[in-house]
Amino acid sequence: MNEMTTVTTAKDWASDQEVRWCPGCGDYAVLKAVQRTMPDLGVAREKTVFVSGIGCSSRFPYYMSTYGFHTIHGRAPAFATGIKLANPELDVWIITGDGDALSIGGNHTMHILRRNLDCQILLFNNEIYGLTKGQYSPTSRVGTRSPSTPFGSVDRPVTPCMFALGSGARFVARGIDVHKNLPDVLKAAHAHRGASFVEIYQNCVVYNDDVFAGFTNREVAADKQLWLKAGEKMLFANGTKGLALDVERLALKVVEADDPAVIVHDPRNKGIAAMLVAMPESFPMALGVIYESPAPTFDSAVVEQNAKVAEGKKPDLQALVSKGQSWMVGKEPREL
Repeated sequence: MNEMTTVTTAKDWASDQEVRWCPGCGDYAVLKAVQRTMPDLGVAREKTVFVSGIGCSSRFPYYMSTYGFHTIHGRAPAFATGIKLANPELDVWIITGDGDALSIGGNHTMHILRRNLDCQILLFNNEIYGLTKGQYSPTSRVGTRSPSTPFGSVDRPVTPCMFALGSGARFVARGIDVHKNLPDVLKAAHAHRGASFVEIYQNCVVYNDDVFAGFTNREVAADKQLWLKAGEKMLFANGTKGLALDVERLALKVVEADDPAVIVHDPRNKGIAAMLVAMPESFPMALGVIYESPAPTFDSAVVEQNAKVAEGKKPDLQALVSKGQSWMVGKEPREL
């Protein structure tokens, strides 16, 4: 990544483009959180690239004063991989939505996670297709009514973080668009070397308003949000409740805070992480860094391999072009 610390402000990261989302859209809050976070990372704008696919969230690169690439539906991971391999010094961010990343782009998302490319993946999850006027998406809940499911969706939704864990992601986290803790989650994702997957619950005020109210509303937030911190007990409800492991059922259970069985969060424990991302609605929502277990990155492996292959060799483009099956095109035209 960038070796020298660069001093900037949030305004330095904002482009001169007019931000165009629906009034009240959660994307505004995420954009501001990212712009406020970038100066704290000490990175350079000229070495930063935001890559997006198609969707409401994919307008994001236009609003960052960095390099940006607005690509095609679901293919942002493929473009990001090429960008990172062409210039490993670049700091690559992928901006995507639940439909973009988990429907048409599901295979691309899976492969960038299993390969562990060094990048940050921010998945804006509003559980609906907003750009195409409100059809249900891969993360929409059973019963969701939309133009494409007028009688209610019968699909079982994808759990993005479970998908990421199953794809081999080495960093999985969650945040909320308007929550004060989102910048801390972004910083943790950036500090991780490898593919950092961050699901951000983002409210769509037009087509799926308040779908996350069950854990985001101020009245229930304390009881329904569990912000995880490495080395600290999993406590919520203003520190009065906690999570423990039901050994007989091999599942999580809610206990009183003073119960000695309350789990201390270890982000390296993939088994507990899988339980945290799949908790029922009666449990709190697990937020923050859920899983982190660093491993060698795909881009570093490719760079190392290329260096070994090229060792002691002199570049010769003509020899490369002429190698193998090749032929010369005659100068004289053929007779018909």
